[in-house]
Amino acid sequence: MDKLLTAADAALRTLFASPRASASSPATGQVDVPLGTEEKKRSAAFMRVNHVGEVCAQALYTGQAAATRNAVLRRHLLEAAREETDHLAWTRDRLDQLGARPSLLNPLWYAGAFALGAIAGRISDRASLGFVVETENQVAEHLRGHLEKLPPGDRSSRAIVAQMKRDEERHASQARAAGALELPPPARLLMRAAAKVMTTTAHYI
Repeated sequence: MDKLLTAADAALRTLFASPRASASSPATGQVDVPLGTEEKKRSAAFMRVNHVGEVCAQALYTGQAAATRNAVLRRHLLEAAREETDHLAWTRDRLDQLGARPSLLNPLWYAGAFALGAIAGRISDRASLGFVVETENQVAEHLRGHLEKLPPGDRSSRAIVAQMKRDEERHASQARAAGALELPPPARLLMRAAAKVMTTTAHYI
């Protein structure tokens, strides 16, 4: 029952509450070059995708924590989710600054990511950690691409994305050091395909 209540609370906070960051946004102190209409739309689209990614990160970690029987790993996963809350808050704040909205499909993304996390957690702890490694590696790759495509003058968004990329790479390294199992190629390809659908849709909706 405690696990279910924790999972439900996490879902409600992620989807409907205003996230509070424990660390200052990397955008603080950045001086942006005024963006044109199209540049602002482009930045907003990328930050909406990044916000969706953070919604999914909350769901994945919460689903894995609910499924594992390892109390130490559960605490580790919930702590990682709390760290990712900073990213959730930073991307939401930047969307507000750009006059844009989050994805309308966030509840759908959350439900799907939670289910995947719960399945991975049920397979084994090492598989769950392997899922973290592959997820974070793919997110870092997406963020690297965003840094190449964001308008050069949008220093606030670029600072946020750069810090998120460093954090995701650190999370992957920590999971690998904890004994993560390398996922088989079909699983990695399936994850990439699902991520492609999500990011392409969230770019617009």
